[in-house]
Amino acid sequence: MGYIEGADRQQIALFPEALDDYVAADSTVRIIDEFVAGLDMAALGFRRASPAGEGRPGYDPRALLALYIYGYLNRTRSSRRLEAETHRNLEVIWLMRKLRPDHKTIAEFRRVHGKALKQVTRSFLLICQELELLDGTLVLIDGTKLRAQNSPQRTYTASSTARLLRQVEASIAQYLAELDRQDRQEEGMRGPTDPDLPRKLEALRARQKALQAIERQIEQTGEPVALTDPDSRLMKVGGGMEVCYNVQIALDFKHALIVAHEVTNAGNDQRQLAPMARAAQEALGVEHLEVAADSGYHSPAQIAACEASGITPYVPEPLTSNSAKAGLFTKEDFRYDEGRDAYACPAGQWLARRGQSRRGERVVGYYSNPGACRSCALRAQCTRDRQARRITRRPEEAQVMAMRRRLAARPEMMRLRKRVEHPFGTFKRAMDMGYFLLKGLDRVGGEFSLAVLAYDLKRVINLLGAKCLLEALRRRRGVLEPALSGA
Repeated sequence: MGYIEGADRQQIALFPEALDDYVAADSTVRIIDEFVAGLDMAALGFRRASPAGEGRPGYDPRALLALYIYGYLNRTRSSRRLEAETHRNLEVIWLMRKLRPDHKTIAEFRRVHGKALKQVTRSFLLICQELELLDGTLVLIDGTKLRAQNSPQRTYTASSTARLLRQVEASIAQYLAELDRQDRQEEGMRGPTDPDLPRKLEALRARQKALQAIERQIEQTGEPVALTDPDSRLMKVGGGMEVCYNVQIALDFKHALIVAHEVTNAGNDQRQLAPMARAAQEALGVEHLEVAADSGYHSPAQIAACEASGITPYVPEPLTSNSAKAGLFTKEDFRYDEGRDAYACPAGQWLARRGQSRRGERVVGYYSNPGACRSCALRAQCTRDRQARRITRRPEEAQVMAMRRRLAARPEMMRLRKRVEHPFGTFKRAMDMGYFLLKGLDRVGGEFSLAVLAYDLKRVINLLGAKCLLEALRRRRGVLEPALSGA
């Protein structure tokens, strides 16, 4: 018995098959095509949303957007690899209608449309709301570091710059001494023995000037200098340091869909809670929202800002108390009386407000009772200070205490919060998004928007099925198409 035989490659077909026959009815490329066809490209901010009246015709931005969405869904982010796919991949050939843009055109589209790509993710979010896939009551926030296109060797800190300057200056001194030695030995002769010494010395002095300029920049900004991608920052990742961006996401709890995202170059998450929570609130169109995040987001000012916007945060406090580490009474062992504006200590004494100090733009009050502390029987369990135990109170202390009580009443919030970590595993493993291809905050923001869109799209396909989503997009486009055409 023989094998199953394929078609003869040399056979001429009198009636060629339609290109549409090569793509399954529920293929992902049909969903991409339908979604992109329903977008108002001009309103989203894409260039050439309408064809130019003169000159050489350009590519429809819908075609290039569809190509990138397909690429991010299938671990193909490189513009060169996407160009190759337009020549050999039947699904891409169908999606692009046999168009074959070169890799420069493909790369330029992503490079210049960072803000527009973020708007595309919001357009898909509206579809998710229409399909009732979003709950809008609980949002989970987290961040991770993704590597930038900048080597650590091309990033300069104050200490590394000072060390390199010392090395260059020592080399310059060594070369100058060598030139002096040769001049003394070769008086009356033509030039030094090593003709490369002046050239090497000139290169070192140029290097010295460059390092001095970097040193001045670090002094002015207080930030390390990255030469390849100036917007990237040296950040702590695991047990080492990497040049990265800090990406933030807000996840709707109902179906784990990303409703807000941002790329920052902040080294930590302490100032990201309120901006991300408000972005999620705006995207969901709700007045009240609960948000949960890990202890890295704990900041009294951010907590107060959330509550002022109608957002209820659940963020545990990090264990940073020196008293707790030393086995002494912590601030939680002292009870605050708002009427008296004083703290009751474990020994039953009252610590009155003694003054205040400024920490940045915030005024922090401090409370103590030196007289009671000197003769207190519990002093050894309370403080190592020679004078008295002092308690500080921040302006947002009431909001922090209220959140502490909420967390005690709902400890399951921290278990639910872990759900937001799953998308980062998907980005880094399944989508090969452990690093950025572009440079600059706006451009990597657009790159991350494509990854978020691909994640949400794949999630919705898994939830509803490809056929159901495709039908929903077609019904929606049937309603929106007259409006888009100006009817």
